[in-house]
Amino acid sequence: MARLFGTDGVRGVANDDLTPALAYKLGQAAVAFLGQTIVVGKDTRLSGDMLEAALVSGITAAGGCAYLAGVIPTPAVALLVRKLSAAGGVVISASHNPPEYNGIKFFDANGFKLPDEVEDRIEEFIVAGGLEKTASQMPVAGDVGFSIPLKDATDIYVEHVVSSVAGAGLTFEGLTIALDTGHGASSITSPEALRRLGAKVHAINTDFDGMDINVECGSTHLAPLKELVSQTSADVGIAHDGDADRVMMVASDGAEIDGDTIEAVCAIDMKDRGVLSGNTAVTTVMCNLGFVHAMRDAGIEVIQTKVGDRYVLEEMRAKGFSIGGEQSGHMILLDHNSTGDGLMSAVQFLAAVLRSGKSVTEAARLVTKFPQELINVKVTDKHGISENAQVQDAVRAAEEALGEDGRVLLRPSGTEPVIRVMVEAAREEDARRHAEAIARVIEEVS
Repeated sequence: MARLFGTDGVRGVANDDLTPALAYKLGQAAVAFLGQTIVVGKDTRLSGDMLEAALVSGITAAGGCAYLAGVIPTPAVALLVRKLSAAGGVVISASHNPPEYNGIKFFDANGFKLPDEVEDRIEEFIVAGGLEKTASQMPVAGDVGFSIPLKDATDIYVEHVVSSVAGAGLTFEGLTIALDTGHGASSITSPEALRRLGAKVHAINTDFDGMDINVECGSTHLAPLKELVSQTSADVGIAHDGDADRVMMVASDGAEIDGDTIEAVCAIDMKDRGVLSGNTAVTTVMCNLGFVHAMRDAGIEVIQTKVGDRYVLEEMRAKGFSIGGEQSGHMILLDHNSTGDGLMSAVQFLAAVLRSGKSVTEAARLVTKFPQELINVKVTDKHGISENAQVQDAVRAAEEALGEDGRVLLRPSGTEPVIRVMVEAAREEDARRHAEAIARVIEEVS
């Protein structure tokens, strides 16, 4: 049996891999392993209502209380857990994945994602049949739980983000911002927060029908945002994924600003203000070499973890670091939230830019990117493919050709049956050529 939990919770096609029966047991597990009070949020997927009903049934069947936050960004749930002193939180979302997917992920009482060992225990609980099979007696009559709708959930989150900037004496007055919420959970919160900070906001894809989330929009498809930036002469463009735990941005000249650049600008600003813990920025092995060079030039140490914001966070918590992120736009600022927060990352980046006295376009040039080619190859066995001798030979050949001017990384996706082939080189054509060569070998042997 494949592991139930991936790099970011339980995920799969709704009503196929991820069924109401599984959601029900996961709701029970939330109470059994976290405690009696659970904050529940979801993104805009059509299957969200179905899975929420099953999840809450599991929570209440276990005798717990479900605080219903409704459609709300993932980082808002992490915040609400702490604000309400709840035992934990659950988010129903598949983040950046297509609409047919959904997922369920947990936060503990401090708003942090669960470690592997706790997820393993939850998986054992699920396989054993849930409370019906493992408990001596199920709660009955007056011992069953209940749910409470949270009417001000989104406003609590928006005010938290706004105060992080306004409290520092900054305003976004005079900024024109183009915003693409990707038909997702940030459709209400991000436009409201940016307007409260004084910006002029032009927002698209703030409506949703449950099957349009992430479809050719948002942080994984920046074309609509680039067009909006051009049409509105915006100073910057901001795009979120479905649950808004990540952000990608666009400068006024159309240049893309990814997580590496956002983290670099924020890290240097934090160092200048004396709040960069350990003088260190945490990132993953997927970061661009340009990020490493920019940090080196600024006198900031870099620690790289395996891919996944949970591993970035583990390193940050273990060593007391305050900033970490991924090229994909996940950034964790522990001074402000306990998980990746796309809106908070965007406003802190803009605050750093304002303090620097530069334009967004000028600030984004801080990181000179090495060309990267990333190819996703569908495979039947994503965990065993890198052990294949032919694949290893292809990787070795590319590494020898690139020398110190590039690198190769093969990584199985945590959420899909694909291998991600990433090649970085001094020249774009070299990165593409080597990535395509390795991808062809993987396709042939898979």
